[in-house]
Amino acid sequence: MSAMPPDDNTLRQNRLVFYEDDVEAIDNCLDQFLQRSKANCALLIDVEGHLVTKKGFTQTLNTTTIAALVAGSFASTRALAQNLGEKEFSVIFHQGENENIHISLASDRCLIVIIFDDRTTIGMVRLYAKEVTDELSAILGKVRDKAKTQPNPVEDTQFQKEAEAKLDEFFSED
Repeated sequence: MSAMPPDDNTLRQNRLVFYEDDVEAIDNCLDQFLQRSKANCALLIDVEGHLVTKKGFTQTLNTTTIAALVAGSFASTRALAQNLGEKEFSVIFHQGENENIHISLASDRCLIVIIFDDRTTIGMVRLYAKEVTDELSAILGKVRDKAKTQPNPVEDTQFQKEAEAKLDEFFSED
């Protein structure tokens, strides 16, 4: 039987922290991909549904909602794959009348969401998506390595402790 996906606590402990230079490297990679593939836009989200960065024509899109929905879709597809005896399906494709979405897993932690129309082909997107996935996986590996040597700036801060206390206070049943 294949391994189960990480639980929420494991995901939280392994959450990636992106610094400005990390996002610049990712953005450059996505820009080059968009130029080669002629896709409309590309989003990088973590598997929990948080938008990391976006490039291309995204002004008319609710990228926050897309990120959450894609993560949910990917989680469902992962469960389906495991039900079929696969670890996961690393690529998902949705074809619409006007827009298409290609989703691929990078470094077991992030999803690359590519939105494109008939100005390009699925073949072009798939070809360049494999390249960008490999490039982003290398960048994400460096981000993960950096996290091992640098403290997480958002964990165990006074602000975080105060925010958690306020949330506990707000949601407590008194």
